[in-house]
Amino acid sequence: MDFRKIFNFIPEVTSPEEKKLGFNVKLKWTLIVLAAFFVLANIPLFGLSKNALERFEYLAVILGTDFGSIISLGIGPIVMASIILQLLTGSGILNIDTSTAEGKKFFSGLQKILVLFFIVFEALVYVLMQGLQAAPGLAPLLIIQLILGGLAIYYMSEVCEKWGFGSGVSLFIGAGISWRLVTQAFQFVNQQGQNCLLDFGNVACAGKVLALIQNLINKYPIEVASAFFALFFTVLIFLLVVWVQSLKVEIPLSFGRVRGYGIKWPLSFFYASVIPVILTAALIANIQLFGGLIENVAAPCLEGACSGMARFASYFGFLGHFVEGRAVSGLAFWMGSTNLSELIIRGGFLPKYLVQGLTHMLFFMFFSTLFAVFWVKTSGMDSKAQAKKIASSGLQVAGFRQDERILESILDRYIMPLTIMGGLAIGLLASLTNLLGSLVSGTAILLVIMIMFQFYQNIAQQHATDMNPAIGKFLKG
Repeated sequence: MDFRKIFNFIPEVTSPEEKKLGFNVKLKWTLIVLAAFFVLANIPLFGLSKNALERFEYLAVILGTDFGSIISLGIGPIVMASIILQLLTGSGILNIDTSTAEGKKFFSGLQKILVLFFIVFEALVYVLMQGLQAAPGLAPLLIIQLILGGLAIYYMSEVCEKWGFGSGVSLFIGAGISWRLVTQAFQFVNQQGQNCLLDFGNVACAGKVLALIQNLINKYPIEVASAFFALFFTVLIFLLVVWVQSLKVEIPLSFGRVRGYGIKWPLSFFYASVIPVILTAALIANIQLFGGLIENVAAPCLEGACSGMARFASYFGFLGHFVEGRAVSGLAFWMGSTNLSELIIRGGFLPKYLVQGLTHMLFFMFFSTLFAVFWVKTSGMDSKAQAKKIASSGLQVAGFRQDERILESILDRYIMPLTIMGGLAIGLLASLTNLLGSLVSGTAILLVIMIMFQFYQNIAQQHATDMNPAIGKFLKG
């Protein structure tokens, strides 16, 4: 079967005719996509009777969504399609040369088919497994809404990639985390709907900054420590990630035809950027999500009323048992994390949480490294592609003759070691921040800092000359 014929029937966002879009055009389309994302996130699903997924807040952060809204699928289908395709190409099952235009087109087409498949598949799973339970007779309508929301996210992501400042996936994650970060710090309406600013002495504040001030006044030491360390670790993680992000290896290059002039080609320590953490966190999120959904379906088997579907779902009980959205046993528990600082402050620390922390760290480090290697090899960031890019610019390594093979052999010394070390380091950093605790999950903090830094670098490097003078002055500091 020739998939290329199917590709022609899949709608796509038209690429701009200009080779380089101006800053104002990219800013306009990025803001439009961002505004559309927040609007859709606040449109509830019609016909939803029970939202069993609202307790999975960690998953909502990683998937760039708000469960119960029309975009409940979030970036889940896009990320799952990327993971599956990278695993297939990285293992050699699919042999696609992404260094050629035809190979890139074929890879992109396959990714679109997989995204569409996962949009439909996840919409069916969410509704049929009662994660998003429909009112009687409205299940088909609920599924259609989820599919339309999934398609909206996918094509908004394409608009951002072709007409905006870069990855739509990163934009949605960054926007969602930023919003949660602000609300976790300054939320003045608690879960009971009470406004603490109206009665600051008696009504508990939800936001950690307000809670810290309130509990200092009321002299509640445990609550003060809880709020303080959440804010402290948030600031500490921010400073640490900014410092690590600045680490890089610089390769001196010179212009072959112009003597005395040269540049330094920077290779970041986090060479594969934030992508490995996004893919690893999304993998954990999906396992926890499907584990919770499968447990709902298999529940009748515990009461002796075991239907065929419930019996089938019971075979996946190894994924874990969930209480109020958190895994308390099984694979999902050992892959997940627990806020150790909060447990220590409140006296709830047990040895099993230390073991869970170690398995969580190992899982994150292994898969972050694996995805980093796959990403570098399939996205045109490997030594061969970089050597070709440098050679086409008329550059050569200082002290060596201008030869693409020489460039490739020199880059081999740096790129793959940086990919592996960076993957291990970012996996370790992400897992440690998950365990320390902060205003939002440690992974979320790490993601939003690196995503914003990535957008900053993109804008500063590509649009230094055509951006608004006031914005340019702000970015340059």
